[in-house]
Order: sequence, then structure tokens, then C-alpha cells
Amino acid sequence: MSDSSEEKTIVQNIHPEAQEGNHSEQAIEIQQEQFPQQLPILPLRNAVVFPQAALPLSVGRKSSLLAIDAATSGDRLIGALTQQDGTIDKPQPDDLYQVGTICRVLRMIKYPNGTALLIVQGVSRFQVTGVAQQQPYLIVNLQPLESELEYDIELEALTKQVSTQFQRVTQLVPAQAGALQLALSSFEDPGQLADFIAHHLDLDSEDKQYILETLNVKERLMLLLRFLEEQTEILELGSKIHTQVKGEIEKGMRERYLREQLSAIRHELGEEDNPEIIELRQRLLRVKMPAKVEKDALRELERLSEIYPGSAEYTVARTYLEWLIELPWSKSTRDKLDLDRAERILNEDHFDLVKIKERLMEYLAVLQLKKDLKSPILCLVGPPGVGKTSLGQSIARALGRKFVRISLGGMRDEAEIRGHRRTYIGALPGRIIQGLKRVGANNPVFMLDEIDKLRSDFMGDPAAALLEVLDPEQNNSFEDHYIDQPFDLSRVLFIATANITSPIPPALLDRVELLELPGYSEEEKLQIAKRYLVPRQIKGHGLRRNQARFEEEALLKVIREYTREAGVRNLEREIATVCRKQATALVRGKGKRLARQITPAQVVAWLGPRRYFRELAERTEPSGVAIGLAWTPVGGEIIFVEATRMRGKGHLLLTGQLGDVMKESAQTALSYLRSQAERLDLDPGSFERWDIHIHVPAGAIPKDGPSAGVTIAIALASLWSDAPVLPELAMTGEITLRGVVLPVGGIREKVLAAHRAGIKTIILPRHNEGDLEEVAATIKADLQFKLVDNISEVLRLALPERQLAAQSSIRKSPSSRRPKKSGSGQRRSRRRG
Repeated sequence: MSDSSEEKTIVQNIHPEAQEGNHSEQAIEIQQEQFPQQLPILPLRNAVVFPQAALPLSVGRKSSLLAIDAATSGDRLIGALTQQDGTIDKPQPDDLYQVGTICRVLRMIKYPNGTALLIVQGVSRFQVTGVAQQQPYLIVNLQPLESELEYDIELEALTKQVSTQFQRVTQLVPAQAGALQLALSSFEDPGQLADFIAHHLDLDSEDKQYILETLNVKERLMLLLRFLEEQTEILELGSKIHTQVKGEIEKGMRERYLREQLSAIRHELGEEDNPEIIELRQRLLRVKMPAKVEKDALRELERLSEIYPGSAEYTVARTYLEWLIELPWSKSTRDKLDLDRAERILNEDHFDLVKIKERLMEYLAVLQLKKDLKSPILCLVGPPGVGKTSLGQSIARALGRKFVRISLGGMRDEAEIRGHRRTYIGALPGRIIQGLKRVGANNPVFMLDEIDKLRSDFMGDPAAALLEVLDPEQNNSFEDHYIDQPFDLSRVLFIATANITSPIPPALLDRVELLELPGYSEEEKLQIAKRYLVPRQIKGHGLRRNQARFEEEALLKVIREYTREAGVRNLEREIATVCRKQATALVRGKGKRLARQITPAQVVAWLGPRRYFRELAERTEPSGVAIGLAWTPVGGEIIFVEATRMRGKGHLLLTGQLGDVMKESAQTALSYLRSQAERLDLDPGSFERWDIHIHVPAGAIPKDGPSAGVTIAIALASLWSDAPVLPELAMTGEITLRGVVLPVGGIREKVLAAHRAGIKTIILPRHNEGDLEEVAATIKADLQFKLVDNISEVLRLALPERQLAAQSSIRKSPSSRRPKKSGSGQRRSRRRG
């Protein structure tokens, strides 16, 4: 035991017979002696010493050992005070109760490890009146306390009732009944009797301290009577339970005895089980499984013993039994609930992700307070490459649990989750049960990767099978078709991952707690590359840190010119390419002095010409082109909306693989402009004379959603007024027929995409202002946000008023210049297309 270990009671008490002879002779001597006004103090955890009671204590604290040495070098008296909070290692005077017991040190045995075994006997109660010394051990000023005793008939009746009740309690504990009853008869003083009984009762330290502080003997006996009645009820109930358990054990022993007899009979008849059956039975009996499962397994084992070993049915039954035996019915890993350790591990493995880390800290904190807490069902949603799968591994490491991962991408068969019936040839349990068997624990972190990629067909719907797995109210009795026995999944921490939530069935989505992992900003990517990706790739390619030192500008060049993604997966690939080139150069140039510093020029030499360009100013130069912001499963993107017009009859043509919602947004934007043409200084009649073509480039990629409504309206207004949209300006928002701009989703990802593309100003719906709180301050510092309520505000911001006003003369006096301008715009649009 170390110096910081607690003083604690080794046994409940010294055997009563060892104390019996002291009550008459020593008590008289103790009562007559004079006590000093100051005593060293021995703080006790979860133990209370009563007068006349002897108690063994294990002492490990340095201050306590010094106090004992001081006591044994003098009159062998020491004060015992109980701590109010037993978890405190270095108690101060305020942490101790103010009433304690003056004790005499009967014996002390010191051990080589610095601890000591101490036997003390209580002498008298005392009250602390002041502190005389705190270091190196506590010394207090004290006032001895005497019991308040007044003999009358009530006291006599109460004493007899307490004695009788205590005898009932001792009869329920046969091991000490005789000795306790014999010692009980030797007491004549009611106060000493009360202290003796309180010492031997199984009470917590708070109740014992309350009895110690009760000086009135009648009140002390009344307290004891109440505690004795509670103890009697508890012991009687325990005796009843013991009888029931004993009966069940005897029944089990009887069954085992009969089975041994049956085995002996089979041996005599030459029908003894083969060694494989014997081994299976031994393994089965060693496994702690539910009673029903064990009963069914033994029945299956009996059936197996009657099957010819060479038959196919024998193999099926044996395989089934092996699965039952190897499943972790009661095996679990011990959780590591240290919040600081868990936070340190998560920070070592992942940058930022504050909300995810806070959620795990909350789970660990609640798990410390409630051990039987049902595990949450988490779903990490975010674009590829942001660290969803690796985050699951970090969570398992932080919790000290095993980690299991199964990929659900493209899974179509329900049996992959629930398993196959044993009637099928080659049947096996589902992936859930297989994963638990593989790790050998019933409380792992279980990752269900790509849950949004599940598919369904004639073979069933795996998403429907997951409903039971991911429901905390049902998964405590999950039944795999192969195992055909309920298995408790409530202790498993399931973590699903998805890129988007729209393909996930609503019923399944309702069972999970969504945690979003947004894309990374340029600054975040730089920090991730410096802290995680570069060291990992340098180590993975056999390099030393001084052999490949990336300059910050080189990393920024890779981020800006060779990758354009929400995550960091492609960034790591490019860094790996640079490391391979560096490793090749080192191997080929042995003995030569090679550049260890990786510069931007070196990046260009090894990765080739830049792959991504910022051409926003040039692409928005012609009228009829506007930049929008879109959200995709792989993060935010900028989109260009191009509009042109041709002589016709007012038809609207939409291209670029647009979905139904986006087509409706285009029709809504056009209808709004036509209805507000006069107010916007546009020629109302011109809409009937021209056909309009709206195109969104990257035509091979499907696009949909309402957030392009504002962008389409501005592109049309730019076309009709022959005024280009301000450069480096992007926008998003849904538009109504009355020109109201409605809020949209994915603001953080859209803002990050705009920042990556070099956008300087972003127009957002005013109701999305709160979403900007999720954007890093460094990103917001580089951007200017304009919040709008209606499309009129967007028109003023995106198209300067003087350019709109300049068109009013054209509206009032149509001339041959208008078709000429539209033709010019038309030719320019064709060039850009």
C-alpha cells in the first residue's frame, strides 16, 4: 500500500470474545483517568471507532504514521476523527467531523512497504474545540464528552427491546451468533451496550457517526432500534434469497450427478461420447451464457451425440455449437472513463471536430455517473475524406474498447445483417454477430460504414434489418437467424457513417443521432497536413524528417493548385506522390548532396502543371453569367449559371442535367422577372419575342435543389439588362414568385467552396445568418457577406443601379441597337460555352 492509500477497516471488528474481559477492569480504569487537552489526530475513511470497541486499521498516509509515532512515544492515546468525504487523500481540519473518539493504541505492526497495521481501542467521546497544529500531522484541542444517562422504566424497557432485536439479527448470522450473544450479556451500562451494538452493525460511516454524536442514551437506543429493524428485514430477505439459490444449485448438482451416471453407463456399454463431444461439453459449461441459451445448447449437444460423426448433419450441428460457445455472451472490455485521456487521444488523431469531441466527452461523463447507460447510436455525416472512419477508430481507442468495421456500401441482402437460417447449406450468422465474435467482446465500437449506400431488391432490404439493430429499445434481444437466440447489443456503441442523409430511410434516420462533419477550410487543411499527413507519409515511405521538410508555401501550393475537395484524401495522395519522388531521388543520388527542403518549385516539378485555376473574373465578364453556390455529397461547389436569348416566341430551354426542383426554380425566376419587368426597367414585351436558354456547365453531372433560384434570376436580369454581374460575387438562396429569398442548407460547405475558389463577396438569405457562426473566423475575415430578404436587394448588389438605369431608355425607345446587343451577347455566350 502506498503512502496515499486510505486508513480503512480490515475486518468489521475484533472478535467479541477478545473484548469481553476488558469491559469490567479496563473500563473502570479508563473512566477514572484524566485525558490531555491536546491529542494527535488519526483521520479515518469510512470507519468510526466507538468507546470500548477495538478496531484494526491499515495506515498508509505519512501524516497518519507520524501521528501514531507521537502517540506511541507518550501515553499511547490518539484521537480518531472520521472524514466527511472518504475520497479526499489529504484531509484538512474542515474535512473531518468535529466529534470523535479518544483511542488507546494497543498494538502496531510496521511493514517493509511503509504501511502499518494498527489496533486501537476506543476510550471516550470528545469534541474538537480548536486546531493546535496542522503540520506535519494534525493536533487538536479537545473536550471529552460524557453520555447523558437517566435511569427509569422507559430506559430499561428500551434497553431490553434493543437487546432482543439485536439477538434476532445475530441469529440470522450464525457464524457470530454465539459469541455476540455471550458478549451482550456482560454489559450493564445501557450506553456501553448501545456503543457495542452500533460497532457490530453493518451501517455506513454517516449513520455510525450520527450514533457517535448522540450523547443522550435514550435517543441513541431509539436510533439503534430503527437501524436494527432495517437490518432484520434485509437479513430475512437475504436468507430467503439464499434458500432459493441453494435450491437451484442443488437442482443443478443433481442434474450434473445424473449426467455423470449416464456417462458411466455409456462407458460400460461401450457407447461413451467421442472426445469431440466431451470437449464441446466442457467448453460449453465454462462459458457464461444466459440460462435459456445454455439449456438449448445442451439439448443440441445431446442431439449431436446421437448423430453419426460422418454425416453432414453432424457438421452443421457442431458448427452451430461452436458459434454459440465462441460468442462473447458475457465478455466485455473495461471502459477507460478518463475524460482527459480520451480528449488527448482524440486531439492526437484529429484536428478540430469540436462538436464530435464534445459529444464523446458528454457520453463518457454520463457513463461515469450511470454505469448501465444505453449506448447512443451515432451517425457521422460529411463529405469523403474528412475522417469519419478514422474517427471511429479513435473513439474506440479513447474508450479502451475493441473496434469493428463493416462496409454497407452496395449491400442488398438482408441476410448480411440477420444471417441465414440453418436449414440452408453453408449458412452463417450475419455481419453483426460475426464482428462480435471476431473481437471477442460484447461492447465494442461497431462502425457501420457508408450506411447511405444500402440498396434493396428481391433479396430483402438491409435497411429494414438494421432497424432492430439500431433501436436502443429493441437491440437488447437481437435475434440472428442463424444463432436463433436473443443476443444483447445494448452495450455496443454503434457509429454509422454517411455522405448524405437523403438516401437513408426515414425510419432508420429517426433511430440515429446525426453529427455533421463539415468540409475543411484552407487553413484547416494546412494544419492537418503539417500535423498528421506529412509525418504519416514521411514515415510510410521510409524517410526521416530531415530528409523531406515541406515548406508551408509548398503545402499551400498543393492545396490550392492540385486539389479541390472538402476533405483531405486527395491532399494526402499528392503528399504521398511528393514523398515517393523524394525517396526515389535519395536512393538514386547516394553520396550526392540532395535538397532536403521541398519548395513550391519542387512541387511543380514533381506534380506537373497546376490542375485548378481561379478564372472567376473572366467567366463572369459577359452579361448573363452568375455564380451560384451548391452543396453536394462531396462538399460545397461553385456553379456557373449561363443565360442567353435567341429570336423566338418566349420559350424556355434548360440544359445541364437539371433536376425537377431546379427547373421549377428557373421557371419561378423567369416568371418573377416578367411580372416585375416595368419596376425593374425591363421591356415587358421583349419576353414574348425571345427564346431563353439557361445552361449550367458540367453537363455530365446531375444537379438539383432550390438554392439556385436567386442565381438564375440574377443571370436572367444580367442578360436582359446587358450588364455583367459584379466579379468575385457568388450567391445562394431560394426564390418565390413574390421575390422573397428563402433560406437554404449547407451554408458552411458553400462558404468554404467560395473561399477556395477566390470569391470575395457572398449574398445569403438573411435567415441563414445564424449558420455563419459555424464558419471559422479566419474564413469570414477574407469574405464579405451580404444578407438579403428579397430579390430586389440582390439586384442592387449584383447589378449596379446605373447600368440598370441605362437600359430604361432602351425600354422606352426600342431601336435596332437592342437586337444588335443581344446578338453580341449571344456570340459572347457561344464563345464561353
